[in-house]
Amino acid sequence: MKDIDNLCLNCFKELREGAVCQECGYDNDTECSTMYLAPKTMLAGKYVIGAVQEHESDAVSYSGYDTQLDKKIVIREFYPKEICSRLEGSNDIHIRQKFIPQVEKYKKSFYKLWTTLEKLHSLSAVVPVYDVFEENETVYAIIEHLECIPLREYLLRNENGYIPWDSARLMFMPVLTTLENLHSNGIIHGSITPDNLVLCRDGKVRLSPFTIQEACDMTSALEFNFCDGYTAIEQYDNSHKICPATDIYGFSACIYRALAGTNPPSAPSREANDKLMIPNSIAETIPMHVIKTIGNGLQIYPEKRIKTISEYREYLDAAPAVIAKAATNNDAEYIEEDEYKDPNKAQNVKSRIIISILVVLIVAAIGAGIYIVQFTDLIKKPETTVSTTQAVDYEVPDFVTNGYTQVDVENNGAWNEQFAITFEYDYSTDVDEGIIFKQSVAAGESVPMGSDIVLTVSRGIQTETIPDLSNKPLDEATKILEDLGFKVSSVEVYNDGSHTPKTVKSSYGTAPAAGEEAAVGDEVIIQVYGEVQTTTQPTTEAQD
Repeated sequence: MKDIDNLCLNCFKELREGAVCQECGYDNDTECSTMYLAPKTMLAGKYVIGAVQEHESDAVSYSGYDTQLDKKIVIREFYPKEICSRLEGSNDIHIRQKFIPQVEKYKKSFYKLWTTLEKLHSLSAVVPVYDVFEENETVYAIIEHLECIPLREYLLRNENGYIPWDSARLMFMPVLTTLENLHSNGIIHGSITPDNLVLCRDGKVRLSPFTIQEACDMTSALEFNFCDGYTAIEQYDNSHKICPATDIYGFSACIYRALAGTNPPSAPSREANDKLMIPNSIAETIPMHVIKTIGNGLQIYPEKRIKTISEYREYLDAAPAVIAKAATNNDAEYIEEDEYKDPNKAQNVKSRIIISILVVLIVAAIGAGIYIVQFTDLIKKPETTVSTTQAVDYEVPDFVTNGYTQVDVENNGAWNEQFAITFEYDYSTDVDEGIIFKQSVAAGESVPMGSDIVLTVSRGIQTETIPDLSNKPLDEATKILEDLGFKVSSVEVYNDGSHTPKTVKSSYGTAPAAGEEAAVGDEVIIQVYGEVQTTTQPTTEAQD
């Protein structure tokens, strides 16, 4: 066990000189409020309390240190904001008298939440929890410390402020499995925002932090956690109830933010004007099934949204076996699966599933490059007609949008009579293995009978192992990664003078880390040492 007195209370690295940490810059002489546990307080005989990170509605988070595992941790203490306090000289939390019944209920919710997360530690989108216990008349959760940045910050760092769907898909899809498991265990996150979806060094996107469900409901005694544009209507004071569709709303809003580059309007404001704006140049790059799914997920009232995560995932993945729904003002319209197999109906199906975009705009709006997205009406494009003067021509089906496989096409006798169809294969970062994602002749084009059409079938994601680039010059490291097919960006880290500037950090120098598998085309972030910071002694001038 290290000497606690010689550790920084924020990062728990050894202090080399004075109270200001050379690693993280934290001033260890910072005075701690008496409402929190004093620094260096020991919990459960092995966890050391460090600096306060933040105090949210239901809990306070501390930096912490596990003396047995010799590593930094996060300690989350159940401590309802503004309805509990600490008496001088005591570590026990003190509940204000009138809130005692509610706080006991919240405490049970807190314990259930974190013990459930502890059991689900294998889920990729949950920050691992490895201990939950009661002490000081409250509950503590011990959480693994992971270096990460919020999705919002990641998007703001992006040159455009948004990302394409192929990148967003890799980030968001794993989160759905975690949400599905949480819902099956009776847990609603209730606060999915770009600030609570974080990108970790290992390349995974995780949900963090968690608060109890009561903190995400305006009707509770707890401080209401809300985020305009991401908080669903049922979380405000009304007759609607929080449910799994609440998380679907927040998740859909996050995808919207990532793809469109702007926050959606708040749910209450959308009751009066249910419209969202997406720049035309962006909207035309988003697959139609994704726009449709976001539209369903952002329905204002929960009873009109997609109800379960499993169903939401199928729509977002455009699984060909799923019966497509077209949202209307009332109930969704079902489109039978057989319609996808009829080449003459493919275009009509595509038109009927467009629930989100008004493509008929006034000339001025088109000139401004804006789509108006309205989620309450089913908008139909004019149906494509085939000229009767070209009886021997056939309209090329949309093989891509509907998620057809090679077998689907080979088993369709009409298509094989009309066209000479062949297949080729290539890797894809956003299309599952076996699904067609390119076609040599555009959908809707009329071609003579027997025309050649080449369909490209996905071989899945091509991956490469991230090499160890420790101490390599930035230019050399960048070239190595780019030659492997990765996109590369870099950030500078503190240089204490013992490292060569513009070289890769000696440990954990890349995200994803060395040795991990990553999809070709993904971004790899390189951490490089900056220039050594120097100081100049100010000159002393003679005073009169």
